[in-house]
Amino acid sequence: MLTTISIESPRQPELAELLRLSGEYAQSLYPPESNFLLSVEELEQPGVAVYVARDAAGHALGIAALVGGADAAGPPGAAELKRMFVHPDARGHGVAGHLLTEMEADAATRGIREIILETGPASHAALAFYRSVGYREVPLFGQYVGEEFSVCFAKVLPADAQ
Repeated sequence: MLTTISIESPRQPELAELLRLSGEYAQSLYPPESNFLLSVEELEQPGVAVYVARDAAGHALGIAALVGGADAAGPPGAAELKRMFVHPDARGHGVAGHLLTEMEADAATRGIREIILETGPASHAALAFYRSVGYREVPLFGQYVGEEFSVCFAKVLPADAQ
């Protein structure tokens, strides 16, 4: 499945649908107080880049947001990955890997040294995916400290990519 990755405005009908599906999925797994999903308004804030994966026909297949640098809840030079989601019909075709690879490369060119993220213990596919692409489990950070349904990961970006 051919995909292109670009930074786009989150305020688009196709992306609203991906965010809706993502929210429904998270709510099916975790109680509302344990969902830390950014809204469209939060995704439009300075310091947030929204990456969109599209197929050859231009249809949105997946989305991921990077809350960069000083806005991240973790260590200096880190950015937090938020709202990573691939449409169910596009799963199993490498969309998530392509999206993450492009986002990491872009982050490195912007001086980000580490990507941090939070997911949940019932998100088995996400846990396996992040581990398979080099993310390591780290202690809970920021707003996730003390959260029963949070698992945090981090990945240091290669120095040669920066």
